[in-house]
Amino acid sequence: MGMNSTPSGERTQIGFFGRRNAGKSSIVNAMTGQELAVVSEIKGTTTDPVYKTMELLPLGPVMIIDTPGFDDEGYLGELRVRKTKQVLNKTDIAVLVADASEGLKECDKELIALFQAKEIRYIIVYNKSDLLENIPTAGPQEIYVSALKKEGIFELKERVASLKGMDQEKHIVADLINPGDFIVLVVPIDSAAPKGRLILPQQQVLRDILDAGAMAVVTRESELEQTLQGLAKNPALVITDSQVFQTVAAIVPKDIKLTSFSVLMAKYKGLLDAAAPGAAAIEQLRDGDTVLIAEGCTHHRQCDDIGTVKIPRWLRKYTGKDIRIETCSGTEFPEDLSPYAMVIHCGGCMLNEREVRYRTKCAVDQGVPITNYGTFIAYVNGILKRSLEVFPEF
Repeated sequence: MGMNSTPSGERTQIGFFGRRNAGKSSIVNAMTGQELAVVSEIKGTTTDPVYKTMELLPLGPVMIIDTPGFDDEGYLGELRVRKTKQVLNKTDIAVLVADASEGLKECDKELIALFQAKEIRYIIVYNKSDLLENIPTAGPQEIYVSALKKEGIFELKERVASLKGMDQEKHIVADLINPGDFIVLVVPIDSAAPKGRLILPQQQVLRDILDAGAMAVVTRESELEQTLQGLAKNPALVITDSQVFQTVAAIVPKDIKLTSFSVLMAKYKGLLDAAAPGAAAIEQLRDGDTVLIAEGCTHHRQCDDIGTVKIPRWLRKYTGKDIRIETCSGTEFPEDLSPYAMVIHCGGCMLNEREVRYRTKCAVDQGVPITNYGTFIAYVNGILKRSLEVFPEF
C-alpha cells in the first residue's frame, strides 16, 4: 500500500482555522505547493470544510482540512461555524491562521480555548508578515509567515511535523504477539465480502503481523479446522471476522487465544474501555427502546448488511424485545444521544482515533452505553470474556 492509498483514518488530520480573509486558504496552498483551496479577497470564500489527502513532507500521509471563517455571520454563517467545530473533533493538529497586521481577535481566542479544551496540539500562524515593518519575537507556539512571498513556509512545515512527532507509535496487534508466532486470520468470503480484496481492518492487521516478524495464515471459517491441524504448532492467536465468531469459537480449542478484527480495532481506536462494559447494557433494554447503530463510513448496503440487517436481527433475537433501530453513517454522528438506550458503533476503521474517542466521550458524558460491532457480537454469543483475554490489562 503506497502513501497515496493510506486510509484516511490513519492519516494525520491537520485542520486550518481562523477568521475570514486571514489567509487560511493561502497558507494551505503555500504549505502543500498546490492550489487546493480557492483564494480571493472576498470574505467567506470557503463555505464548507475542504478535505484533501496527500503526502506532505516531512510529515508523510496527511489529511488537510481547510475550514470556513470562524467569524462568519448570519444563519449560513452559524452552520459553517458548526461544521468547523465538528472538524475539531477529528483534528490531530490545528493551525490557527491570523492576520499579522491585526493580531489575535476574540474569535481567534475562542478557537484557542477550543483547542485547549479538546487537547489538540496547535500552532498560531501570523500570515501577511510581509506587511510588517518589524516582525515581533514569536512565542513557542507562534510563527510569522508570508504565504504571498512563500516566507517561513518551510519552517512552518517543520514546526507542524514536530507536533506530529509527539505521537506515540501504536499497533493494532503487533504489541500482543512475538516474532515467529503463527497467527491465524479467519476471513469469511460471502455476499457481503468485497470482490477481489480484503476489507481494511483485515489488511491492516495482516500488515501489523508482518511488521512484528510473525507469520500470518489466512483462511475461511470452512477451512479453519483443516488449517489448525496442518500447522506444526498451535497458533499464538486466532483473529476472526465477528460475523463468524460463534462458528470459529466452537472450532478453536480453549487453550488458544481468540479475538476479532473488530475488538482489536476498538482497542486501537480507544473505544474498548467503554465498549466492553457497554455491551452489558443489552441486558437492560426494554420494549420500545431505541438503539443507534453508527457507522464511520458510507457504503453500498448489501441485502444482508451487518449494520442495518444482521445486528438488529441479533439484537431482537437476544433480547426478545421490540427494539427500535436508528442508523447514522459517515460524519453525521448526533451530538444529542439522549433519545437512545445505547449506541452500537462500527469498528471505526475509516475514522481516526481522535474522532472515535470523541464519539465515545459524547456517549459516556451523556450516560449512554456505547459498544462496537465486534464486542456486541462476542457478547451475544457468550464469548466476550474469551475475546478480551488477549489483552493483559483486561
